[in-house]
Amino acid sequence: MSKPYKDWNSYTLFFSAEYAQAYLKKCYRKINIEQPDMKSFENCYPFMYYLEHGKLYYEQAEKSPLAIQPILLFYGLVHLIKACILTVEPDYPETTSVLAHGVSTRKRKKQQYSFTEDEVKFQKNGLFSLMAEKMFHMKQLEGEKATMGDVMELIPELSGIYSDLRGKQNFEIVTAADSGFAMPKSIIDHFHMTENRFKEFFQTKFAAPVTFIDDSSVIKFQANLKGITEPLKYNLEEQHYVFPLKKSDLFLFPELLLHYLLLYNLGMIARYETEWWSELIKMMPNEDYPLIQSFLKSTLKKGPYLIYQYLMNK
Repeated sequence: MSKPYKDWNSYTLFFSAEYAQAYLKKCYRKINIEQPDMKSFENCYPFMYYLEHGKLYYEQAEKSPLAIQPILLFYGLVHLIKACILTVEPDYPETTSVLAHGVSTRKRKKQQYSFTEDEVKFQKNGLFSLMAEKMFHMKQLEGEKATMGDVMELIPELSGIYSDLRGKQNFEIVTAADSGFAMPKSIIDHFHMTENRFKEFFQTKFAAPVTFIDDSSVIKFQANLKGITEPLKYNLEEQHYVFPLKKSDLFLFPELLLHYLLLYNLGMIARYETEWWSELIKMMPNEDYPLIQSFLKSTLKKGPYLIYQYLMNK
């Protein structure tokens, strides 16, 4: 990313039809879309309105009580995602099927319900699968599931609360070293691999080329950390990269998809499970409350940051 991110102020350039059209034209030419001039002219206002609408939802969420925050944040993120999809799919929405959410939740158990044990199922059609395919080149997610606990463990800003609540380390910090980055060698113990096997594993999973530098004390590497950096994630609050220590099915999921899954489910709960949701907020009976509250606080800033990263690294 060429400029450091500064909240919504970073989006200012996009709120100009002239700039938005030139930006979209560049995106369309890059992926060989036919008639880039006409398509960018047609889409510059929808693109701006999606961003503007998303911004309004986030700004209202920041001023709103926790009880309705998930609903506002989910729809804010949905609008920002639609702007991103327009950069790669100029005819969006082509059919009504892509307007669905793309994920579903199981029927809730009223007794002993735990948010971290709840799960969402990925659908064939809808925004989630469209975003995964068009923005991140991920296919065939239909029928897969994710538990909210597994998703939350991959949100780097929640690493502190997990450590406090459960004494659990979910990430290893990646430090900036001279002409590269470094991780402690102890990381290989979490993956039960030799150092060479871990390096090979890292190279095959990382989206960009990785070069390792010989060092007896740490695992040192060089890589371009612009654009998609999975499996590395960026902790926006602490301002550093981290490496997840759990090799789950979601290990390579872009963080934008993880925020979408959590906000979708929390939004559904806030709308349709009013009794459980109200009791959680008022009674704070278990670990769900601090985890959810911490996530909502972080996604308020992280969602727009992730979208901006995507747009600027096109």
